Amino acid sequence: MTVHAGAEVAGDVVLGDGTAVWPLAQIREGARLGAGCIIGRGAYIGAGVTLGDHCKLQNYALVYEPAVLEDGVFVGPAVVLTNDHYPRSITPDGTLQRGGDWTPVGVTVRQGASLGAGAVCVAPVTIGRWALVAAGSVVTADVGDFSLVAGAPARHVRWVGRAGVPLERDGGSGWRCPRTRERYVESEGGLTEECTA
Repeated sequence: MTVHAGAEVAGDVVLGDGTAVWPLAQIREGARLGAGCIIGRGAYIGAGVTLGDHCKLQNYALVYEPAVLEDGVFVGPAVVLTNDHYPRSITPDGTLQRGGDWTPVGVTVRQGASLGAGAVCVAPVTIGRWALVAAGSVVTADVGDFSLVAGAPARHVRWVGRAGVPLERDGGSGWRCPRTRERYVESEGGLTEECTA
């Protein structure tokens, strides 16, 4: 593992083998990062956040607790994962809110999903496996597996495969990846990988 000078990593943070943390990144208490992760310049990881293996957080991404990112998640530059339904600086009586005055809610990002630059995910939402959130999108509802969403609020616009490229129709309810040739089946508004075994 490599923690560059200028990064701020709390003493109880768990960093997996081969993980690199670049300057100005901050990783708070109790966070757990898997093996082979890359944490870019100025990225923020909140207390108790969990990242799986081989995750990439680009420069100035903000991942607030209690977010959970599974293996292979990509978080583009300046992405924000929020953690508060109804944010306020003060309580109704005008006193400054502290940690015990509200309950954080997290964003969950499933295996292989990617969040494009500047996207905002408003907790609590779940981004499905291998989904793709287009740059600049505002995600306010759960995103299904293999779904490409875009806009504010983000809406489903296409299907993508594990390679991240849009899928092409392959007759009936079938879809095929033009890069890997993997086949997917659409049913009941969702997409699943075709079983080849």
